Amino acid sequence: MAMPSNSVVPTPDDTTTTITISNPIEMVKPNHDYPSYLVYPVQPNSRSTSCLQLALSPITLKFEDVVYKVKFEQKGTCGGVASTREKTILNGVTGKVYPGEILAMLGPSGSGKTTLLTALGGRLTGKLSGKITYNSCPFSGSIKRRTGFVTQEDVLYPHLTVTETLLFTAMLRLPKTLTQGEKVEHVERVIAELGLTRCKTSMIGGPLFRGISGGEKKRVSIGQEMLINPSLLLLDEPTSGLDSTTAQRIVTTIKRLASGGRTVITTIHQPSSRLYHMFDKLVLLSEGSPIYYGPASTALEYFTSIGFSTTITVNPADLLLDLANGIAPDAMHEYEQGENTEHERKLVREQLVSSYETYISTRLKADLCSVDISNHNHGKEASRRSHGKSEQWCTSWWHQFKVLLLRGVKERRFESFNRLRIFQVISVAILGGLLWWHTPTSHIEDRIAMLFFFSVFWGFYPLYNAVFTFPQERRMLIKERSSGMYRLSSYFLARTIGDLPLELALPTAFTFILYWMGGLKPDPVTFVLSLLVVLYNVLVAQSLGLAIGAILMDVKKATTLASVTTLVFLIAGGYYIQQIPSFIVWLKYLSYSYYCFKLLLGVQYNESDLYECSKGVYCHVADFPAVKSVGLNNLPADLLIMAMMLVGYRLVAYIALQKVK
Repeated sequence: MAMPSNSVVPTPDDTTTTITISNPIEMVKPNHDYPSYLVYPVQPNSRSTSCLQLALSPITLKFEDVVYKVKFEQKGTCGGVASTREKTILNGVTGKVYPGEILAMLGPSGSGKTTLLTALGGRLTGKLSGKITYNSCPFSGSIKRRTGFVTQEDVLYPHLTVTETLLFTAMLRLPKTLTQGEKVEHVERVIAELGLTRCKTSMIGGPLFRGISGGEKKRVSIGQEMLINPSLLLLDEPTSGLDSTTAQRIVTTIKRLASGGRTVITTIHQPSSRLYHMFDKLVLLSEGSPIYYGPASTALEYFTSIGFSTTITVNPADLLLDLANGIAPDAMHEYEQGENTEHERKLVREQLVSSYETYISTRLKADLCSVDISNHNHGKEASRRSHGKSEQWCTSWWHQFKVLLLRGVKERRFESFNRLRIFQVISVAILGGLLWWHTPTSHIEDRIAMLFFFSVFWGFYPLYNAVFTFPQERRMLIKERSSGMYRLSSYFLARTIGDLPLELALPTAFTFILYWMGGLKPDPVTFVLSLLVVLYNVLVAQSLGLAIGAILMDVKKATTLASVTTLVFLIAGGYYIQQIPSFIVWLKYLSYSYYCFKLLLGVQYNESDLYECSKGVYCHVADFPAVKSVGLNNLPADLLIMAMMLVGYRLVAYIALQKVK
């Protein structure tokens, strides 16, 4: 359904402007009521509709009888049998929002505001019933890419600056029809609009180091969604943790976005009176049930008409929250004295729900059903046209890969090359080199132990680092994938390839130090081959770590499984146990440490090499027990098996990421 032809839309200068939108696909023209960066140039002769054109096509959102239930297990008392119960989170919520309007969802904590917002954003999984339509059509990929969603928690990369965070978002979410300079200009304007100029070169910060403030992080999160110029903007508690002046600035900015023909829905916990009067419509929830829907300006008038009036001047939001908690205005004194019982509050809530059903719900549902047929069909046709075109991504796969690769390198440069990690690896290499200092060729046990140490250390160290990769980025991946920012394949390859220079530099330095200090075969070709085997082993170990992390998506569970796996691979690696029982011998063929150890032996020795097994007596290296148990032949087959492990583990990780919700 398109926006009514004569819709009154409030503008930031507190005047009333009549906006007539005859075509929901038509571009909103620039004016002085909202920032110029919200309007992007579109080539009239362009053959394909860009994402920015779609972002500026208005969306009328309707939701009718939305019900959401979750199942939970309730433990029985005194050792009784646990039972599964069902809890209703949302109970028949209905409403509609037109372009140019701001709908505020108000209610106490646990009333279902965030759940309803998530459902309207098409991000809620589970037992959801009811009808939610966007321009009279169900949620689709085209709607998702025209929707901005600001979560309550700020999910940002800690080591990127404010400018870098917004610029990478612009490069990923704005179409290739805009030049790099235009995208930078949009970022600068958003930074200025949100008052982030002072901290634009500061890092976001995280739990381990201080960055920008919580309010500034919230504004960065909103700025990321402002960049894409969304038709539908959903915000979860956008003013939480902000002072009144900053909150006023945020809501004023949101008001400007709405005045450009956008549909805005926000949850808000306890707004000031100034913020409250900036909202066009209001949904008031009490324990999942609606008790008011309508203009925010008439909410107090409605509750007065059903017998809940107050004689004192009060912030409307405070009074509404008291009612949602079951506290009537004339019972506030008893509540403060602890005399207002839960039963009395329950009666008040039941009365409010009953009044809603009588005076609001019936009229609202009738209003939703009496949709003008021409507008209905026009909205469906417009949505159908945009749906077919918007399935194309705003940017190419190669562009997404390059941007994600650059962002990943910038974010992890501090983590990969921090001083503690470098000290850890180099100190182990030097200490190992001193312990194995110029080991004679006759000390075959020590030389073989050194080679096994190579395979073990660089089989386990990268695995444990890789295990944390996807669990730590889970929230970021969900946030960005939910908004259709990039393809999973471009993210996965950029994430894994971007780690290669960082992950391979330290094992190269380690091998260079320990190899020559340990006195292994002083041949440049042998050294290079040994280094390549170690790096090959690093990639395979990293692949297994990525797979474990992607499958479990939980750091504790992933590290537990990784420790068990590495212990088994260590024991079955061919050094500690030469004669593994036949019924469990297959374990060693699953161990990449076994193949790495065998390849390192094959590089250092061949079957004709001899060593001094006792004074004046020489024996074949191939007959030494630790070497004989793994052998020095079939090395190409071992290389192939490790290649299959490398590809297989990463493929498993990719498939597991596709199932992350």
